[in-house]
Amino acid sequence: MGREKQEVLTRLKRIEGQIRGLQRMIEEEATCQDILVQASAALAAIKKVSAIVVQAHLENCLGKQKKGSGIKRNESLQELKEVISRYINLT
Repeated sequence: MGREKQEVLTRLKRIEGQIRGLQRMIEEEATCQDILVQASAALAAIKKVSAIVVQAHLENCLGKQKKGSGIKRNESLQELKEVISRYINLT
């Protein structure tokens, strides 16, 4: 993941704060509208982290395999397809 690691960690710490904020809002009985706005922001942040990870994988892992064997590249592509398929089904 290389250079993206720090960006992802920073975003995850921010998401952690958003989730704690959601917990506090529920404990304090904030309005449903306010809770949903905060939840939406957290979901968008998680999607952005996922996008960064996918992009890093494409650039770092698959990009390095350009010169490698076709079988190894096809295996990596198949694994990526499966992971993305699972991710899409969760969203």
